[in-house]
Amino acid sequence: MTLLSHLPSDTGVAVVIVNHIRSQQTRLHQILPRHTEMPVVLISEKLEILPNHVYIIPAAQDLHVHDGVFHLLPMSKPVGWPDVITIFLRSLANEWKGLLIAVILSGYDGDGAEALRYIQEVGGLTIAQAPDSAAQADMPVSAIKSGYVNFILTPEKIAQKIGEIAKSYEVS
Repeated sequence: MTLLSHLPSDTGVAVVIVNHIRSQQTRLHQILPRHTEMPVVLISEKLEILPNHVYIIPAAQDLHVHDGVFHLLPMSKPVGWPDVITIFLRSLANEWKGLLIAVILSGYDGDGAEALRYIQEVGGLTIAQAPDSAAQADMPVSAIKSGYVNFILTPEKIAQKIGEIAKSYEVS
């Protein structure tokens, strides 16, 4: 919520929120519109990825990207901590041709940490939430320990950095 409330709605980026929801349906697509002017959409199969939109992964799904659209599959790891973030970041690195910025925020476990390498290998940038600003620091700490983090910032500063990166990408 904090990151979105500080992120300008006209950066030209698509924001994709991938969290570890296994059994109950998410309500983020109902809650987050109060914190951004961008449309907030629950992802469905073959939904086109558009700039200046916020996309939310539905429960119990792995998220992939191909030809500019989302593809959903049943969660491949139904027991233990899901690896939905890792799966999504690998898919992005393999398929997306534009600018990639991967952000690891507050959460349990280390999902996504090692996949940051794939984002960097294709020229993308990676950001971890500053652990002292996280309600649960496991995920950002794991990301930082992976050695594949370009920036460690608070949610407010993450929003600012995304805006700066998007603006400089647009100019170049």
